[in-house]
Amino acid sequence: MTNSPTILVFDSGLGGLTVLREVVAARSDAHYVYVADDAFFPYGHHSEDEIIARVVPLMGELVGTHDPDLVVIACNTASTLVLSHLRAAYSLPFVGTVPAIKPACAQSRSRRVSVLGTKGTVKREYTKALIRDFAQGCEVTLVGSPELAALAEAELSGSPVSDDAILAELAPCFVGDAGDAGARTDTVVLACTHYPLLLDRLKKLAPWPVDWIDPAPAIARRVSDLLGPHTGDIAQSGAEMIFTSNRVHGLSAALMPFFGGRIPA
Repeated sequence: MTNSPTILVFDSGLGGLTVLREVVAARSDAHYVYVADDAFFPYGHHSEDEIIARVVPLMGELVGTHDPDLVVIACNTASTLVLSHLRAAYSLPFVGTVPAIKPACAQSRSRRVSVLGTKGTVKREYTKALIRDFAQGCEVTLVGSPELAALAEAELSGSPVSDDAILAELAPCFVGDAGDAGARTDTVVLACTHYPLLLDRLKKLAPWPVDWIDPAPAIARRVSDLLGPHTGDIAQSGAEMIFTSNRVHGLSAALMPFFGGRIPA
């Protein structure tokens, strides 16, 4: 029997589930360990130095415990800060999540693109460098949302979230003449993995139609390429869900679709 590869997916909370969903679909042969660092959530409320000091040693503990073949950092804030530190410290592949500015600007017809992320992600030099390198003449609006990640967590957990609360976070993304499709935002980059959890509501509340760019499918392709061919005839392996706060998640029914129908232990 061929051993399944182990993939560890790490996020500050539940947003990385949107990346996990795509990776599981691409690699049903793997065993999955999902780690939500809820004891430190939200990362946007911490300084850069605090996040680096938190994540690098924590990842060492997780790698030592679970011995993954590959780690996905399913968090834009963490990826823009700690990927280089993790790759220097640990000798296994890390796949990060960074704002999908290059594909968004390549496909925009109106040349107006908005990047919707946490306050931390949109102020990062990393994000600004992506715009300098890949904007291709587009007007890029950076929108730092203080609350949307928490709203997404609340909705997934079954708590009511009002349209007004979501729209207050979303509205600054829509720039230009609402009546002229060629002179208004036509593409929104979802630069936080939490935000696709709310995608249906974002589409409903948007003042006009736009293309929403979710990096998760590209991340799944990268993971599969790095792992190489499927390991054999295993239809699916197991799954674990870990909260750094040690709380019991009690979300099995809500989580199963993200784990490809598996019930996470």
